[in-house]
Amino acid sequence: MTKHFDAIIIGAGQAGPSLAGRLAAAGKTVALIERKLFGGTCVNTGCMPTKAMVASAYAVHMARRGADFGVTTGPVSVDFKRVMARKDKVRTDARSGVENWLKGMENCIIFEGHARFEDPHTIRVGEDILTADQIFLNTGGRAATPDFPGVDDVPFLTNVSLMDLDVLPRHLIIVGGSYIGLEFAQMFRRFGSEVTVIEKGPRLIAREDPDVSDAVLAILEKEGIRFRLNAECIRFARQGDDVAAGVDCTSGAPEITGSHLLLATGRRPNTDDLGLDKAGVNTDARGYVEVDDILRTNVSHIFAMGDCNGRGAFTHTAYNDFEIVAANLLDGEPRRVSDRISTYALYIDPPLGRAGMSETEARKTGRKIAVGRRPMTRVGRAVEKGETEGFMKVVVDADSKEILGASILGTGGDEAVQSILDVMYARKPYTTITHAVHIHPTVSELIPTVFGDVAPAS
Repeated sequence: MTKHFDAIIIGAGQAGPSLAGRLAAAGKTVALIERKLFGGTCVNTGCMPTKAMVASAYAVHMARRGADFGVTTGPVSVDFKRVMARKDKVRTDARSGVENWLKGMENCIIFEGHARFEDPHTIRVGEDILTADQIFLNTGGRAATPDFPGVDDVPFLTNVSLMDLDVLPRHLIIVGGSYIGLEFAQMFRRFGSEVTVIEKGPRLIAREDPDVSDAVLAILEKEGIRFRLNAECIRFARQGDDVAAGVDCTSGAPEITGSHLLLATGRRPNTDDLGLDKAGVNTDARGYVEVDDILRTNVSHIFAMGDCNGRGAFTHTAYNDFEIVAANLLDGEPRRVSDRISTYALYIDPPLGRAGMSETEARKTGRKIAVGRRPMTRVGRAVEKGETEGFMKVVVDADSKEILGASILGTGGDEAVQSILDVMYARKPYTTITHAVHIHPTVSELIPTVFGDVAPAS
């Protein structure tokens, strides 16, 4: 029997459940389909479990530093099974909260299974045939497996399977020197693993400015993480119970042997098995659903939100996708993806908080820019906490005084950068911040000082 709804939502990640709630509250009949775990990547294998592990890694790191603060701790050890159990509780509680909310939602029916299009208005879920006036995709993404020689001959981990480890790796080899790889590198080093990171490029996190990349490298090397940059011809082979990773670099041994291998080389959208061709929905060469500025596909009644559309790939951008769709369809408010300012964080310790353009990106615009910079060694709060690694950097348009971007690599950087972001959204000049009075002692109180020190970039 075919069941008709006002709306079908495929995927219970960050955007889907919230949109279901808005549509249902507006009196719409909603079908929400989830094939596996409620809550999506963030809740199950991304933000929540990984940041729970980051918190455990920070705790052991600070315990080992006890003497720096006049605290005698004795030998410090890590109970890895308890670390993972704590992580599991965090994500299980969050997943249950999402699932229970949806299943108790009036006007919303939950279908658990694999959704596939039969035609532009029809979705099959097992034996159920569903039709709707509007369809919303929120299918997320997954780890991409690179086609390295030998990769199919060795056991490897992704960010998902790493969540299920019950034994601490003796030596974790990580391929990929970007955000995911670096977060895992530091946490597992702090748990007690040897860690080697292999990166094909000449520096880490290539999206960031060189000074940020260099500072992150120095921070992580100080903790004993080894790096192999400029790695070419990466290949794998079994070596007994271990994995051997072959690299051709400018220096160092041509092969690294470890107990575990993590591939952290990017992600791909979950769009290849939805039958999008039957709906006539266009995707790009990488499989991302093509959308316009209000997240509508080329098929006017079908929208795509979150990681599957390639327009953000963060939990906060996925949630903002929901807000944009809801504003346009339910509130008569013309919100657009193009109104969004890029912002994100790298959750190593200390974290990197980012807003807007990097200095490199700002230079490429051809504008006359000015840059302000301050090391965390000159931030009182950082000194008091004994966490002085990193720096603050802001970039502004020298003529219009518009804030173009900010990078805060340092304790509290992921929180402090928000005050800059808010001024950027308010479209106010950077002088607005120089006149602000912030609480002392905080990291944020030095932000007006950094903006007050901007000087023309050479």
